Amino acid sequence: MIIVLCVVATVALYYLNKLLYARHPRLWTHPILLTPLALLALLLATGISLDEYTADTRVLLWFLGPATVAFAVPIYQYRRLIRELWPALAVGTVVGVTAAVASSWWLARAFHLAPEVAHSLLVRSVSTPFAMATADRFGGNADLAAMFVVFTGLAGMLTGELILALMPRRSGLASGASYGAAAHALGTAKARELGEEAGVMASLLMIFSGLSMVLLAPVLGAWLA
Repeated sequence: MIIVLCVVATVALYYLNKLLYARHPRLWTHPILLTPLALLALLLATGISLDEYTADTRVLLWFLGPATVAFAVPIYQYRRLIRELWPALAVGTVVGVTAAVASSWWLARAFHLAPEVAHSLLVRSVSTPFAMATADRFGGNADLAAMFVVFTGLAGMLTGELILALMPRRSGLASGASYGAAAHALGTAKARELGEEAGVMASLLMIFSGLSMVLLAPVLGAWLA
């Protein structure tokens, strides 16, 4: 009974939060921020422990597999754009992944983070399915990696516009690429507010960055071992 309650409550709260965000698109109404707070309030009210909730909702993690496979859909839909812009996409992916991993490693060293935390931080700039799939290959923790991904996405949403405003004027494609490479799905959602062109570019950079991280995982894992 508790398992059903936890799963249904999670899905229902997220769905309702999506409706709320569609009508009132504000940072504090975003599902990635408000839904966890609502779930926490529910757990406190019902007396369900966090360990119980985590164990009972593990079934939801299964959907990360199909979600990862579904990333092939936009690649097929925008195959013409990929053929036209493959140099920009390739450079953006390489620069984005390199900057993300290097800055994460620098932060980990600067703050003397424990190895497990440091290795989990390396995948913070790719979307959750890719991050959770590769974190253990680095000697990290999938749950920690997911948390870092959320924080990175929120930071990208909050600071992306300001950072881009301080830079020389860029096209919608360049702005979208920046959001997708640095702030994954949340950055892509923000890029879509700039227009379809920026949203498409952000989606493609997010996908290619995630795939690159998966391909690099064995090499980086061996280096960190």
